[in-house]
Amino acid sequence: MEETLFHEKALEALKQIPVAFLERLENVEIIVEDFAAPNVLRSLNIHSKWHLLGLYVGSPLTERSFFHTTLFPDRIYLFRLPILRSYEGKMEIVDAIRDVIIHEIGHHFGFSDEELLNMSGSDI
Repeated sequence: MEETLFHEKALEALKQIPVAFLERLENVEIIVEDFAAPNVLRSLNIHSKWHLLGLYVGSPLTERSFFHTTLFPDRIYLFRLPILRSYEGKMEIVDAIRDVIIHEIGHHFGFSDEELLNMSGSDI
């Protein structure tokens, strides 16, 4: 799937996120890249560029205080090629992208991977 169409599907997926979540995402960017950078994969101890579908970079809401100020927005990265490869034929791509976005929003809210997996009961 070409990059432009993936962006369209990501916007469609974002429209499916509950408004209550979206309202808490002020100053959060969503960025689409083909793969995570090699230094990011190393820092996360991930050995294959195909194993990271998304990444939240920022300060979770649970770690912020009244005095918290940011110059830069938090970011949610969607890694296009791993998402496409991982979900190929299993579900609609919009649903796959939505699942990754929701997982990364969970990190924005302060949940760990383990907590998110326990909540979903599946591999998001």
